[in-house]
Amino acid sequence: MQCLKVRSQPQLTIKPFLKWAGGKRWLVSKHDAIFPKEYKRYFEPFLGSGAIFFSLAPSRAYLSDVNANLIEVYTAVRDDWRAVWNRLLWHSRHHNKEHYYGTRASKPGTAASRAAKFIYLNRTCFNGLYRVNRKGIFNVPKGTKNSVIFPDDSFEKIANLLRSAQIVCSDFEESIDKTGIGDFIYIDPPYTVKHNMNNFIKYNELLFSWEDQERLATAATKASKRGALVLISNADSKYIKRLYSNDEWNHIVLSRHSIIASAACKRQTTTELAIANYNLCKSQQNTALFQ
Repeated sequence: MQCLKVRSQPQLTIKPFLKWAGGKRWLVSKHDAIFPKEYKRYFEPFLGSGAIFFSLAPSRAYLSDVNANLIEVYTAVRDDWRAVWNRLLWHSRHHNKEHYYGTRASKPGTAASRAAKFIYLNRTCFNGLYRVNRKGIFNVPKGTKNSVIFPDDSFEKIANLLRSAQIVCSDFEESIDKTGIGDFIYIDPPYTVKHNMNNFIKYNELLFSWEDQERLATAATKASKRGALVLISNADSKYIKRLYSNDEWNHIVLSRHSIIASAACKRQTTTELAIANYNLCKSQQNTALFQ
């Protein structure tokens, strides 16, 4: 395979409005050249904060996630961003410990109110984590940050961009199976093998098992053979490399600083594996190509 030709693309001013464990803002800012710039439709089957979607700003997109609450947030912002924003402003005016836990226990009756609740908790809970108990109830405690509204919030621009996308709650395999020739799929599953974030791996194993990793590899390979461009972020692990060890795939290791820790002094440099069915150029900074 020849290295994809990469043309410059202006940085989009829209940033994700959610924080997400394993979010990929760092990938966009440091390694944007690994993304193809020309494709028919953009697919992201593990949406999370949507950092790659907001950066690439595709004209056609299919965004999906198995988290129904998350998907409702995106559709609510797309369909009536003003209602979500006004409710978020209300949360900002009333934010304190009592309001946080009262909101966490509440059951809003409208999609806009539920979306504002989700965003408010996401911005003020511990480390921006999304975690639920066995009953599906969000149970993350209040964090130390008190900012509910950010200076660069732009919900109108976010809503306009989301209108270019079909937003669906579905299993990743169902979404990937919809891809065809010329489509681009960015895949960022929960990491389910050991590396230096083991506490979160143990939690993610309940959501995304090793059998799911195998199912994902099969679905991605089928999409590649149909002619789709595929880029996968995954744990830098020998087990993951074995799943994508045939000639269909190229690997490259990317380093970053982990942001998931209770204090900045505890955050460490970690590595992640980028896997693609096109050539990931050797010229990328801070990377090492696996032969």
